[in-house]
Amino acid sequence: MLVLRPVQLTDLPQLQRLARESLVGVTSLPDDSERLREKILDSCTSFEQSVQSPGPENYFFVLEDLTNRSLVGCSEILATAGYDEPFYSLRNRHFNSASRELNIDHGVPALSLCHDLSGHTLLRGFHIDAAWVRSASSELLSRARLLFIAAHPRRFSDTVITEIVGYSSDEGHSPFWDAVGKHFFDLPYIEAERLCGLESRSFLAELMPQYPIYVPMLPQAAQDCIGRVHPDGQEAVEILEREGFETNSYIDLFDGGPTLYARTANIRSIARSETTPASPGGPIDARGRYLVSNDSLENFRAIVADLDYIPGQPVTLDAAMCAALKVSEGRQVRLVAL
Repeated sequence: MLVLRPVQLTDLPQLQRLARESLVGVTSLPDDSERLREKILDSCTSFEQSVQSPGPENYFFVLEDLTNRSLVGCSEILATAGYDEPFYSLRNRHFNSASRELNIDHGVPALSLCHDLSGHTLLRGFHIDAAWVRSASSELLSRARLLFIAAHPRRFSDTVITEIVGYSSDEGHSPFWDAVGKHFFDLPYIEAERLCGLESRSFLAELMPQYPIYVPMLPQAAQDCIGRVHPDGQEAVEILEREGFETNSYIDLFDGGPTLYARTANIRSIARSETTPASPGGPIDARGRYLVSNDSLENFRAIVADLDYIPGQPVTLDAAMCAALKVSEGRQVRLVAL
């Protein structure tokens, strides 16, 4: 059985392995033991704090295989993007030009550096081992974060965003970076992403051009990257689109990947999740598959379970499910159909 739980300091060696295997562009998962250690400690502090409104908290989760105690994935929630420093992105909008004399009214798409997305809750750091891709475990890793938000709404904004990794080749070549960012930093795309993971995106973003970049003036290969998803990031997009997330007019600074956006109250796993008392027992005549979590903070747990659930009644969980969720008779659990 796989269970999603908050990260612990003892997870550091396995977490670094996940970071090493993660997709280039997942800058929130740097392959650096000291930086990962800081992220783990920051997450532990976030789970321990009493919070009445969203701040700089970062909630870091890992997906653990209970049969061999190995980590197979990780994901995060940053309560407030841009809390300590601006959260930069590129806004992709049309600039209109008109001439009455020539009877011309023409719109030109242009990219402008902005930090409009500061203040939103940010989902990030999604990575799962290849063996579990496109399985219920991917759903668990991504969507259980949403059950955590549902259980602790005061800790998060009323809007949620996520940046999806944009296109780059197998060799780590990004046409968008080469056409835009490289002119200002003289760094390969992989190195720029690595520096963002170790430091922050602000020190690079502040060197980006402050004037609009007109899209038609970019090479066609770079234009084709605007809003394009890396093939290995497609599953993450599909999961969140089923949750009600939509693309907007913002893209990533470095690879042109899309940003997804949703109102928190409208997200499927938040709006449709239900709470009910747990009833230990078994065997279970399963009628459906669900994501199930407790509503704890520091001891948050979530699993995928086949259940016979009738709305408005306690839900029967077998001993293994109760142990994984750390719940006993009568404790509230939250569940949503997979």
